Amino acid sequence: MATDIKDTAHAVDAAAVMGLLPSRPRLLALGEPTHGEDTLLELRNELFRQLVEQEGYRTIALESDCVRGLLVDDYVTSGTGTLDEVMEQGFSHGWGSSAANRALVRWMREHNTGRPASERVRFAGFDGPLEITAAASPRQALNALHGYLAAHVDAQLLPCTAPTLDRLLGTDDRWTDPAAMTDPAQSVGRSAAVDRLRLLTDELVTLLDVRTPHLIAETSRDDWDRACLYGRTAAGLLRYHHGMADPSPARMTRLCALRDSMMAHNLLAVAARGPVLVHAHNSHLQREKSSMRTWEGPVEWWSAGALVSARLGEEYAFVATALGTLRHQGVDAPRRDTVEGLLYALPRDHCLIDPRRLATALGDTPPAPRVSPWFGYAPLDPAHLAGIDGLVFVKDVPRS
Repeated sequence: MATDIKDTAHAVDAAAVMGLLPSRPRLLALGEPTHGEDTLLELRNELFRQLVEQEGYRTIALESDCVRGLLVDDYVTSGTGTLDEVMEQGFSHGWGSSAANRALVRWMREHNTGRPASERVRFAGFDGPLEITAAASPRQALNALHGYLAAHVDAQLLPCTAPTLDRLLGTDDRWTDPAAMTDPAQSVGRSAAVDRLRLLTDELVTLLDVRTPHLIAETSRDDWDRACLYGRTAAGLLRYHHGMADPSPARMTRLCALRDSMMAHNLLAVAARGPVLVHAHNSHLQREKSSMRTWEGPVEWWSAGALVSARLGEEYAFVATALGTLRHQGVDAPRRDTVEGLLYALPRDHCLIDPRRLATALGDTPPAPRVSPWFGYAPLDPAHLAGIDGLVFVKDVPRS
């Protein structure tokens, strides 16, 4: 069996990835089993560079705040701001402190210098403005949407004024109170003011839609796309806050599903302008249901990848990443009877595996699932191999 598995391994490069797929996907998703490891991000950076130079990819989308990501995109496309500023302000979840993410942004800016707009690479965050402990106020997205419409359509068509939005929004700390994540009673999401905001947001998004030809002609496609992002984000945050106020047992299932739904719609919007490399946790990109154990019990939901794959078919491809050791987090060499253990015996530091050939090599004896001693690392589920188009294996991940 070891020889057969060795025969499935290839170098991790754009040509090898494309060789596993029937055609160039519009969304090529590269997953990671843990966050914050520059070894995995450096591999991602090199793959993106090759996809840009060899396959015509023009956008990378990361699991980071979609509104903050606009700052990064402005910097890499036009030089707005400084590298230090965009690394501090343009990323969520602390990703801006990563040396590999900094190298990615620097390379994108250097690549774009002197190039026409059609050849420039773009950056996108595709997560909502959501952290583990809280969700943002919809103020920034809602005010930006209203401001765009107010500048370009007749005032009588607007459902409300900016002061009305400000009054209904109230103070931002009402929205971002961490206590609301665990106590629905602390959330403002089902107040009369928020109900009114949801209706007004729907009317603003509808106005943006029905005035599309006029707005694109008067501004630009990029400006209209950005306004659509603000609309998706405002509506998504209001839905999320409504879900946070839900006292039912389905609360966390709904919140997880809402987050991935926001991700999916952002990815579909980014893909509309050309092929994209997406990088996020495996659980957000897989075709199977995602699952998690929370303080309210286990929850299951369809990931962003599953939602996008259902819409795009073969134009969506998912390459998962698995790893051997993460010793600085207590993850030592895997047992031999796991998928990771079998791949750990290969001589390469990292490689790309054809999951179909791997499944054939495994035969009728299913490998054992790996158990991680650290909550921050999610091992590969052997039952998911059939839904993976490619598998990157990294043998040892040193401390970043």
